[in-house]
Amino acid sequence: MNATGYDPGLELLAQAGDAEEADRRRLLMIVNPYATTVSARLRNLVISALRGSYLVDAIDTERRDHATEICREAAQEGYDAVVAFGGDGTVNEAANGLAGTGTPLTCLPGGRANVYCRMLGIPADVIEATEHLLGLAADWRPRKVDLGRVDERFFLFSAGIGLDASVVARVDAHPRLKARLGEWYYAWVATTTFARRYLYRPPRLSAAIEASPTTGAGRVEGVTVLVQNAHPYTYFGERAVEMAEGAALQSGDLAGLVLTRTSPLDVPSIAWRALSPRRRVADHRRIEPFRATRRLHIHSVDGRALPLQVDGDFIGHTHEATFTVAPGALAIIA
Repeated sequence: MNATGYDPGLELLAQAGDAEEADRRRLLMIVNPYATTVSARLRNLVISALRGSYLVDAIDTERRDHATEICREAAQEGYDAVVAFGGDGTVNEAANGLAGTGTPLTCLPGGRANVYCRMLGIPADVIEATEHLLGLAADWRPRKVDLGRVDERFFLFSAGIGLDASVVARVDAHPRLKARLGEWYYAWVATTTFARRYLYRPPRLSAAIEASPTTGAGRVEGVTVLVQNAHPYTYFGERAVEMAEGAALQSGDLAGLVLTRTSPLDVPSIAWRALSPRRRVADHRRIEPFRATRRLHIHSVDGRALPLQVDGDFIGHTHEATFTVAPGALAIIA
């Protein structure tokens, strides 16, 4: 793609032969026009390309949670699938609108990390992802995957309370820097947030973890909880960031970890383990891992509100939250 947004690869896809209209499936494409790599030109080229094999309607999101509202209507109107074209936040909103409806969701990469696209095996390059979606027209096989849930909000792959949510909140407040610097901006914000808010007297929480086939029930106090419905936790560039172990999109349960305390030495060593192909975060002395659980309840120990994020989007502060899993709640095409 050149600086003007023109992409000859997508132009060629747009010129592909048309199928008979009666045989085409109806897609609703939801576009976040503010996503990192989305432009009006690219949007139009993707739509034109997809119309070679599908009947495509497209709607741009205009506000927070707009994609959720659109998807609820799409399910009622009988679309064969919804395509979320944006970052993981857009995909999360779409999933919250489609959960339990049976209408499949798929996605095109428009953000920086595009974690869920990668998890589903969808290429991180938008041209290749569009080709991939065109190929699915002849191999249409929806399948059901699990969703995590924190109170009334579903999440696709991860959620967190504590340090990671504080980092996400600060990053979300500066979208231009997030778009320009990507994972390096996250790393800088994580370092400064840790030093300012979590090195001395961080907000403390208690996690009550339901018993599982592999671990007994327990209560752990700490400063951060990460909960995963799939793996990896996220990506740092092309490298997967591995935190909790045992989570999978069709396992019917959750995995996670509790960071029991923070110190100048412990947090950097945890970050190193998360990026290392040979070391395990679960082995760190300040980490209490859990896996194969279906429910955990978090509450503030010292009365301070706790920051909460889902799928890399900050959604606010809370004094308590309950995490559960919804097996097979979302249909996907990938």
